[in-house]
Amino acid sequence: MIDLYTWPTPNGRKISIALEEFAAAYEVHPVNLQNNEQFAERFLAISPNNKIPAIVDHDNGQSLMESGAILLYLADKFDRFWGADRWQTTQWLMLQMASVGPMLGQVHYFSKYNAGKAPYAEERFRNEALRLYGVLEARLATEEFLSGSYSIADMATWPWISRYEWQQIDLTNFPNLCRWYQQIAEREAVQRGYHVPVYVNDIPMP
Repeated sequence: MIDLYTWPTPNGRKISIALEEFAAAYEVHPVNLQNNEQFAERFLAISPNNKIPAIVDHDNGQSLMESGAILLYLADKFDRFWGADRWQTTQWLMLQMASVGPMLGQVHYFSKYNAGKAPYAEERFRNEALRLYGVLEARLATEEFLSGSYSIADMATWPWISRYEWQQIDLTNFPNLCRWYQQIAEREAVQRGYHVPVYVNDIPMP
């Protein structure tokens, strides 16, 4: 049994989707970010950086924070979803961790929640979002998935693209990325994992 500490954000959804894909036995522990539950001492003991998601694997007592590390751990534990090549998968996972997540998160902060307060920042991060969408579009023009076959790299990236509306991006302008997005959205495990720990909205569809 794996304990999952999470909230319905892109980073949280990466792991609930992955646990569903791996058909892992897990118990959900909501960490309500609006109530600052991520700063509770009991959560700090599991996630020293006060961030969701985090897991505790009761098979071996292993606890982990950071969604990328958790995905690598799960792929290793279950020996699945490594894509066509382990290092290709790792590099696309690292792109999500280092660029896609942080940059799109800045678009959310400046353009969605603080529109008009910092025009330079809004323009800078939106342009970077468009550049990253272009990187993914080019990759998916030659591959069905980011690492050839469906992998933890796709599980990591897809929840961030699912907020394309927050980023003010028309996903249909990126036909290969749009095809990839819709294909993943049709997976039953993704549909289940998207709504963990609580239902917020239907999966956005272009």
